[in-house]
Amino acid sequence: MTASSLAFEWDGRGDPGFLCDREWLVTNGLGGYASGTVLGTPVRRYHGLFVPNLAAPKGRHVLIGRFDEEIRNGAAQIRLGGAELADGTLETDAPAALREFALEDIVPVWRFAVGDALIERSIVMPRGHQAVCVHYRLLRGGAVRLHLRPYAVFRRVDMPLVTLPESPLRLTITHGCHDLDIPGSGLNVRLAVHPDAGVFVAHARTSAGALYRDERDRGYDYVETSFSPGYFAVDLDAAAPVTFVAATAESWPGAALDGAEVLAAEHARTDKLVAMAGTGDDPFARQLTLAADQFLVLPASRSEDAVAAHAAGTELHTVMAGYHWFGDWGRDTMVALDGLTLCTGRYREAAAILRTFAGYVRDGLLPNQFPEGERAALYNTIDATLWFFHAIDRYSRAVGDASIVAELRPVLIDIVEHHLRGTRFGIGVDPADGLLRGGADGVALTWMDAKFEDWVVTPRRGKPVEIQALWHNALALMSEWVGRREGGEPYAALAARARDAFNARFWNTRRGILLDVVDGPEGDDPSMRPNQIFALSLAHPILHPARWASVLDAVAAQLLTPLGLRSLDPSEPGYSRDYYGDLRARDAAYHQGTVWPWLIGHFVDAWLRVNADARAARALLDAFPGHLHEAGIGSISEICDAEPPYRPRGCIAQAWSVAEVLRAWRATSPQTRTATPMS
Repeated sequence: MTASSLAFEWDGRGDPGFLCDREWLVTNGLGGYASGTVLGTPVRRYHGLFVPNLAAPKGRHVLIGRFDEEIRNGAAQIRLGGAELADGTLETDAPAALREFALEDIVPVWRFAVGDALIERSIVMPRGHQAVCVHYRLLRGGAVRLHLRPYAVFRRVDMPLVTLPESPLRLTITHGCHDLDIPGSGLNVRLAVHPDAGVFVAHARTSAGALYRDERDRGYDYVETSFSPGYFAVDLDAAAPVTFVAATAESWPGAALDGAEVLAAEHARTDKLVAMAGTGDDPFARQLTLAADQFLVLPASRSEDAVAAHAAGTELHTVMAGYHWFGDWGRDTMVALDGLTLCTGRYREAAAILRTFAGYVRDGLLPNQFPEGERAALYNTIDATLWFFHAIDRYSRAVGDASIVAELRPVLIDIVEHHLRGTRFGIGVDPADGLLRGGADGVALTWMDAKFEDWVVTPRRGKPVEIQALWHNALALMSEWVGRREGGEPYAALAARARDAFNARFWNTRRGILLDVVDGPEGDDPSMRPNQIFALSLAHPILHPARWASVLDAVAAQLLTPLGLRSLDPSEPGYSRDYYGDLRARDAAYHQGTVWPWLIGHFVDAWLRVNADARAARALLDAFPGHLHEAGIGSISEICDAEPPYRPRGCIAQAWSVAEVLRAWRATSPQTRTATPMS
């Protein structure tokens, strides 16, 4: 079955800005993607029809950035794709020709009118292949002529924009395959049209001065040059759909060329995902189940690690934290694991993710992130490691099998011992009170990690509130997992000591809330932030039950919005209502008021713990179904502005946003049924 509830009609007279503000995304399960605006003109450096995640050269690369289409029907002719120029001119007829856009499952579909003809275009990436297919069908009218012109960029997503005056590309045509490469770069793309019809017209063209408006607004370089070697000219009629295919040359033998078959396979795959999750009767949960799929990947750029994992009898699984610019982050992965995998029945992948990250633990720390194009991880985090315990607990409870705890127990014991002795960045237990501290010059170790040059916006050095909650939770879990007979008493004692110290040190009696940080370089920080919600939301709450309601009520009054929790109380110094401007301005606002949707999951947990009112908790999520029609169509954004209308900002699709909203939605549904695990 195919769902198309995320659809809107277009009469050709609306504001093109509406189409430009809404973006689509398809992924291939390897970390690669295709993405752009509904309008068709790119507005980000990250937009492209074909952005694979490569093993060599490593990382995600925009190979096909711009894709122009001309549709000719007798005297009628329209131009799609195109670009926005520096003077604001749009090189596209899409606003006049578009009649409908729909997200069918996770496949974006457009329908355009050209004279008496109605043409449908769908974009899909074959799962597990470095390829993309653009499929065309004629729904009404007589045959039309297509001119399909790809523009190559050949740039890693985070590298400077291309401004070369002349094309460095080489075109080679062999047996109907059209190969583009830059000699010596290791980058290549193969182009073709299926079925083998029409002609390729070698008509080179340079697109100079194309504007990326979002990059301009964010203070980055924003004008790029791309190059086209020519175009495919092919007839489209009702009996003969047409598919344009782009793939890396290495992937070509495995790339499916028939667009109809690729689409059918994708819809069959997504139907299976929905059936496993048990979300088919709930349109919102169904869509989030499919959105979750886009973040679960076998990272093609870490091929050496994938070989090692395979040799050890497992697979290298990870989570892409957000599209378009985040890679895989340890913290985000562990927070999102429940919603992405356990709520969707993908238990095998959940276990593989946990094993993957266990293999990357160094000096008692889980990786913070894997930088784009790099194999070596960064370990500058205090909380990712503690979220690892949380994720393992959620997995073992969902599966009803503690075997993974036994398997990973040596790693977990080693982590605790490193924290007791002390490890990198000053992370270690304070022997005076048993609380966990951390901090070093120039780094931000918690999830509030904004940094501009040498300025750490929210350093939170000392003993942050959520770190104590996570540390206590980890120790209590270790006490359960090791057991009394096997020496679990020390963990229970450590947890009890931390809990006593926490309740003595963090409680702000005057305000009835928790301090955000104690024992910092400048003393205690009483800022009203959402981090305190974790003191009552985790499996083993560190906060005394008598104080739960006071904290919950304060967070609800000052931080709760329809799309998540503010990162700072509006009455606090430094509060910022808008996330906008250059990097410095955005970093200054990132955790200073900006709303984070992922926090709603733990707020709902806390709400249910205090109120046990699932109906009222569900009402906290009422705005999220409408959000699926904004920004990234069918997904949930990374952040939003702190004040109405809570405009979406940051990444258009964020793993922990999708995961935590899906988890909270299912937790508050009276009809939730257990996911059926993937075999």
